[in-house]
Amino acid sequence: MAQTEHSGGIVLHLNAAQFDAALREHPSLVVDFWAPWCGPCRMLAPILEQIAAAHAGSITFAKVNVDEEPGLAARFGILSIPTCIIFKNGQRVGETVGVLTAPALEQKIVAALGK
Repeated sequence: MAQTEHSGGIVLHLNAAQFDAALREHPSLVVDFWAPWCGPCRMLAPILEQIAAAHAGSITFAKVNVDEEPGLAARFGILSIPTCIIFKNGQRVGETVGVLTAPALEQKIVAALGK
């Protein structure tokens, strides 16, 4: 499983083979569905990395490239990117679409996970 580390926050890069294991292994998981050509996705990346750093150890953050993993995008009904899906104990508990400010996104994630 590939990962990137930024300012103390680790973001996993998941493919279809790794996705279900990540859901089982990480009770609090936020998955960013994105593509490299997507301008708003590139704007969201540093915001997610900032939130990942702030919640290192309690919330796991991951990315799925929809161009490389169209099956995962279809499985979760991704129609627009960036879309972040919030999972708690393997269950989908929240979702955001588009770019939000760091405080707004963090609040949605924390509220959905009950942290």
